[in-house]
Amino acid sequence: MELYYSFSALIVLASIFAYINYRFLKLPNTIGIMVIAIVVSIILVFFGENFLPKTFGHLNDLMNSIDFTEVLMGAMLNFLLFAGGIHININDLKEQFRPVLIFSTAGVIISTFIVGFGMFYFLPLVGLQIPFIYCLVFGALISPTDPVAVLSVLKQANISKSLETKIAGESLFNDGMAVVVFTVVLQLAIGSEVDLGIENITILLIKEAGGGLLLGILLGWVTSRLMREVDDYIISVLVTLAVVMGGYLIARQMHVSGPLTMVAAGLFMGNFNVKFKMKSITQDYLIKFWELIDEILNAVLFLFIGFELLMIKDLNHYIIPGLLAIAVVLIARFISIWGPTKFMSFRTRFSPQTIKVLFWGGIRGGVSIALAMSIPKNEYSNAILSITYCVVVFSIIVQGLTIAKVANPKRIEEEEQKLGSVALDHAKYTPDRQ
Repeated sequence: MELYYSFSALIVLASIFAYINYRFLKLPNTIGIMVIAIVVSIILVFFGENFLPKTFGHLNDLMNSIDFTEVLMGAMLNFLLFAGGIHININDLKEQFRPVLIFSTAGVIISTFIVGFGMFYFLPLVGLQIPFIYCLVFGALISPTDPVAVLSVLKQANISKSLETKIAGESLFNDGMAVVVFTVVLQLAIGSEVDLGIENITILLIKEAGGGLLLGILLGWVTSRLMREVDDYIISVLVTLAVVMGGYLIARQMHVSGPLTMVAAGLFMGNFNVKFKMKSITQDYLIKFWELIDEILNAVLFLFIGFELLMIKDLNHYIIPGLLAIAVVLIARFISIWGPTKFMSFRTRFSPQTIKVLFWGGIRGGVSIALAMSIPKNEYSNAILSITYCVVVFSIIVQGLTIAKVANPKRIEEEEQKLGSVALDHAKYTPDRQ
C-alpha cells in the first residue's frame, strides 16, 4: 500500500503542476512540470523547515520512500522505450539506420571518453579531485540522450522526417548501449574483478545488447502473431502490457539489456501489426493507449527529476563543477556527432544545420540521474550525482526550450536538397567499377 500511496501522491502533484503550466507558464508539458517542481523544491529547501515543516517533511518522506533508480530503470523506462518504439516507422528507421547505429554506439563511446578525460583534467581547476575511473563513470552515465521533452517541440517546428528519425532512433538505442558501458566502467571503479580484454568486453556487449535485441524481436514476433489471430482492442492492449512487464522480467533473468529488448519489441510490434492490417478501431485504441501511457509516465518522470533536488546534499558546493561539466558535455556531444559524420559515406553526409540540431537536441534526462543514483555510496557519489543534476536541468530547460529556435526547417530542407543533388551528381559521374 505504501507504493500505492506514493504513486498516488505523484500523480496528484503531476496533474496539479500540469494544470498550472497549461494555464500560466505555457511551456512544453514535461518541462513545465519539472520547472514547477524545481521551484517548489528550492522554496522548501530554503524556507520549508521554518515555514512549512509538515509539507517539507511529507515531500522528503515521499522521495525517500521511492527508489528512483529501480522505479525508472526497472519499470518506467521499459514503458517509455516500448511506447517510443511502437510509434516509429521501420521504413524511416531503415533509411537512417547507419547514422542511428553509429551515433548510438560509437557516439556513446566517444562521448564517454571525452567527458571522462575532460572532467579529470579540468575539475582540479575548480578545487575538486575525482579519480579518472569515476570521471569515466560520469562520462558513461551522462552520454545517453533523452529527447523525450524536445520531440514534441521538433514536431511543431516541422523539421524533416529524416532528422526526427535520427534523433528519436538515437535516443531509443543509445540508452541500452550507455547502460552496458556504464555497468562495465562502474564494475571497474568499485573494484570488481572484470577482465579488460577486448574479447571479454566484446562478448559482454554482444550478450547484453545483441541478446536484448534478439529477445525483443522474438517477443514482438510471437505476440504480434497472437494479436493477428484475435483482433480485439482490449486483448491487444493487455498483450502489449504483458510484453513490457513480462519481457523485462525475462530480460532480467537472462542478463540481457532490458531497454534494448523493449525498443526491439516496440519497433517490431508497431510495424508488424500495420503490415497485417488490424482493424482500424483496434489500431486506434492501441496507439492512443500508448500515447497516454507515454504522457503520464513522462509527467511523473519529470516531476521526479524536479523533486530530486530535495535528495541532493550540498548541491550549492557543486554549482561551479556543474557549470564546468555542462561545457565539457556539450563539447563531447558536438565531437561525438560531428566526428562520425566525417567518416560516413558520401550519401549520408550531414548539412551544418542538421549537425547543429543533432548537437543541441542531445538532451540528457532521467536515465542519467537514475544511473548516478545507482553508484554505491562513497566519497565521490554525491559529487557525481550533484554534477549530473546540474547538467540534466540545464539540458532540459535551456536546450529543450531553445531547440525550436535552433531548428530552421527551411534552411535544413535547402541544405539537404543541395547535398542530395551533389550526391546524385557524384553517383552519376563516378565510373561503374563492376
